[in-house]
Amino acid sequence: QRYIIISNHQSILDIVFITCLRYRFKWVSKAENLKTPFIGLYLRMARYVTVDRGNKESKEEMMGQCYGWLKKGISVMMFPEGTRSVDGEIGFFKRGSFQLAITTKTPLLPVLIDGSGGVLPKHGIIFNTGHKIRIRVFDAVNPESFGTDDPDVLSLKLHNFMADALKELRSDK
Repeated sequence: QRYIIISNHQSILDIVFITCLRYRFKWVSKAENLKTPFIGLYLRMARYVTVDRGNKESKEEMMGQCYGWLKKGISVMMFPEGTRSVDGEIGFFKRGSFQLAITTKTPLLPVLIDGSGGVLPKHGIIFNTGHKIRIRVFDAVNPESFGTDDPDVLSLKLHNFMADALKELRSDK
């Protein structure tokens, strides 16, 4: 089954944790990562999708590449917040992954991560100990099940679902 995998983003470590889920997918990464030693080379060799977040043409090209991978039966992974959280809470979801899900009629697979920001926070370079990391993979969501073809509405509904699930996860400690 192909999905558009979406996850909140607390730490650079989220990339490692999501990779451990062992789904076959292509990452969507910010174009700046292409300039990072080793990571940039890896992104190119693995044929991952990159996007220059401030460039409309780049976003359209990214959507086309994602469509191509989905058409081949390969899932796509996106962080709809577009960046890591500074406070561990889920930020505003950008519309791209939801527009892609609606256009391609591809189910969204929500993944929730909590605790990784405590281990290695945004802009941090030192690992912290004593944090429990929890990952929850939810059932896939068909965009049409929300009764809307508006990516902004779908984005808000999934954001609220994941924010509520994060509160619930934290209350279970």
